[in-house]
Amino acid sequence: MQYVAPIGVGLLYALLMSLIRVPHRRRFNAVMVAGAGAAYLSGGGLGGWEFVFTAVVTYVACRGLDSWTFIGVAWLLHTGWDIVHHIKGNPIIPFAHTSSLGCAICDPVIALWCFAGGKTPKELVAWVRGARERKGAVAGETGRVAEPDAGLSGA
Repeated sequence: MQYVAPIGVGLLYALLMSLIRVPHRRRFNAVMVAGAGAAYLSGGGLGGWEFVFTAVVTYVACRGLDSWTFIGVAWLLHTGWDIVHHIKGNPIIPFAHTSSLGCAICDPVIALWCFAGGKTPKELVAWVRGARERKGAVAGETGRVAEPDAGLSGA
């Protein structure tokens, strides 16, 4: 359960964030990941490196004000920091020993949603269908790639 629940949390986060209207959704998520980058400042156990990491994530999150890709990168940076904390530092929630591990599982789910453009579930389904249709159009109407010309094979 400690591995499945964080995936659900990431999906729930994406679902709830998709309720925010488009002009504000990306900027709100940039602020959220900047805040997540500072989560370990109050006792993460890695000394001055906590400040360095927070500065890096803040910069990437700031770039995310105009780019879903940068927001996704910031979530992946946070994933790495969660792994470091799970192995060597203090957990993100002091009384929950595996909370950093859970966060490291949750964050890539959010990052994937960001890399997909922070779309609503309905937009994601349409996006996936559109990608399949484009792939089918490239392969031809039958969905199969044309056979090579036998006369060119030299056989």
